[in-house]
Amino acid sequence: MDLSRCSLIYDGEHRFDQGPSLLLIPELFHETFADLDTTMIDEGVELLQCSPNYQIFFHDNEKMILSSDLAQMKPEIEKWEGKDGFERYLAFLAEGHRHYEFSVGKVLRRNFPSIWSMMRPSLLKDIFGVAIVSSLYTRASRYFWTDRLRRCFTFGSMYLGMSPYAAPGIYSLLQYTELAEGIWYPRGGFHKVVDAIVSIGKRMGVDYQLNSPVASILLSEDEKQAVGVVLQSGRHIQADVVLVNADLVYAYNNLLPETKYSRKLAKRPVSCSSISFYWSMNRTIGELSAHNIFLAEDYRESFDDIFDELKMPDEPSFYVHAPARIDPTAAPEGKDSIVVLVPTGHLNEGGNGKGLSGTDDWDRIVNRVRDLVINTIEKRTGARNLKEAIASERVNTPITWQERFNVEKGGILGLSLDFWNALAFRPKTKHSTISGVYFVGASTHPGTGVPVCLAGAKITTEQILDDLKVGKPWSPAAPPNLRAKQMGSSLDIERIGSTSGMETWQRVFWAVFLGCLITFVMQRMFG
Repeated sequence: MDLSRCSLIYDGEHRFDQGPSLLLIPELFHETFADLDTTMIDEGVELLQCSPNYQIFFHDNEKMILSSDLAQMKPEIEKWEGKDGFERYLAFLAEGHRHYEFSVGKVLRRNFPSIWSMMRPSLLKDIFGVAIVSSLYTRASRYFWTDRLRRCFTFGSMYLGMSPYAAPGIYSLLQYTELAEGIWYPRGGFHKVVDAIVSIGKRMGVDYQLNSPVASILLSEDEKQAVGVVLQSGRHIQADVVLVNADLVYAYNNLLPETKYSRKLAKRPVSCSSISFYWSMNRTIGELSAHNIFLAEDYRESFDDIFDELKMPDEPSFYVHAPARIDPTAAPEGKDSIVVLVPTGHLNEGGNGKGLSGTDDWDRIVNRVRDLVINTIEKRTGARNLKEAIASERVNTPITWQERFNVEKGGILGLSLDFWNALAFRPKTKHSTISGVYFVGASTHPGTGVPVCLAGAKITTEQILDDLKVGKPWSPAAPPNLRAKQMGSSLDIERIGSTSGMETWQRVFWAVFLGCLITFVMQRMFG
């Protein structure tokens, strides 16, 4: 979810992250604060590393621990894949590293205003070295022989709202960043990041108008220039630039004049939705760690139900977050705050017989899913009497996501991020016909997820500054927060193919020897 869905729910002393609950790609967060001439630490944002990353529970009552600690991962991998499995795991990480570096350097820090922008030599040079044609599950199958581990290293596609059987293989970068850089959590909840950015804005003179819903974007008479916004109260606010962080499909179809393009946007594939539970527990559920994944026995079928049939699977995979494991302030002492996210198909009012709709019996659906979740957690973890331990509950359904957050069809992660909805094919960060209208968020370039939306916000900001012919306040050089190389010692000077004199002599000798040997053999065979 992007920052517009990043909020907190309070129930007395219980605190819940309504949207994102784990912080990935910390480099992009540090970069955002560095661009604002500060640091996360200086703004009071303390990042806590989650260890282990996940507990993964299977239908056969086996469990696997995922960690960014290689010493812990080695026996976990070898338990299922044998001694050579760990080497294949390292190769999987190496591929994920290439995908990560390509994406961060060539996609998340670049704009793609047209198809021609995809023809950049710097992009084409590396794009054939990343997996954009094969699926994430196919790539994982190259490295892991057991279906158990293939599932372990592909469920992360749910964070993109996609099936691992459809998500491009390049998205293994998600597993890579979790395993190589760790999973982090801001003390006090994910909203602490938002609070810090708001605080910086206030110091710089930003006037935040909260609880002021926007009815429409105010345009000039010829509808070619944005000149402000109209609030639902009827108040007009003049502006030189309108930067829209509402869901993009909603903005085009509700805040701007209807066009052929806006109608086409509404037909684009969107990400999955979810039924999310927020449980205030009257005791601690010690069997759960900070992040827990419960995988369906019929793994592929559950994704097919969500993304092809647009429905709630009979047995879904789901995620459980217990933030008090890493941050005790999330719940009263001796109690727990539990978030359960169950992916489901998005709303589909198209009348083709598929999927969920606003007329469904949502009380019945929610009750079935709640019972399924509780039974699965109890059976696989050994926890007991969970239903009786729930002191209070809040629920978000696809209806909630659509009505409260204005996300198209309740798709919690915006438009799908398949190949035809990425790069230059994704909706642009600037309106094509109305000057002064720009977009940020999950459904515009570069895509969904908080770190990706932060990178996209920088892209859009640079575009606005370029259009206004204003210089950028940050350096265009290497990303900040990375220590510059110290070249003061000869040990730090990069050498490619550096060898000693003896090694050079040996290489020349063997080259000459092999050349003579090949010549001799060829003469004997053909001479």
